[in-house]
Amino acid sequence: MQDFGTILDNRVLLIALVACLIAQATKLLVELVVNQKVNLKVLVESGGMPSSHAALVAALAAGVGQTSGWDSSEFAIATVFAIIVMYDAAGVRRAAGKQAQILNQMIDEFFQGEHQFAEERLKELLGHTPVQVIVGSILGIAISCVAEYAFGLK
Repeated sequence: MQDFGTILDNRVLLIALVACLIAQATKLLVELVVNQKVNLKVLVESGGMPSSHAALVAALAAGVGQTSGWDSSEFAIATVFAIIVMYDAAGVRRAAGKQAQILNQMIDEFFQGEHQFAEERLKELLGHTPVQVIVGSILGIAISCVAEYAFGLK
């Protein structure tokens, strides 16, 4: 079994994680520009602009393509994985967020007045818009390309 410490030698993994962290930090900047306030919650919440999920998997796929070759099986696997994750972020999780929003609205309207509702509100910001996913994937690919140019991934 390889030494676990060698995981830090995996540049493709590290660059994908850096892309995810940069995307997550960018959400803080977007929040500051759009709402003129610092909201540190966006650093740990899902959803928002840009998609850190998309940045992570796009950087991973690009890094695998750069190191293993664009015609490799590894690149094909990473690309299919990225497509599934991005589809889920913009499709399934976004739909679940819309359903949560409607259910919260129904609860608010039904339990007005003397009625009590003890449960917590459902989380509404679960997924991403297609634009957020596209921007996240472009960010991830760009970070992987810059890293390849600056440091070399091989």
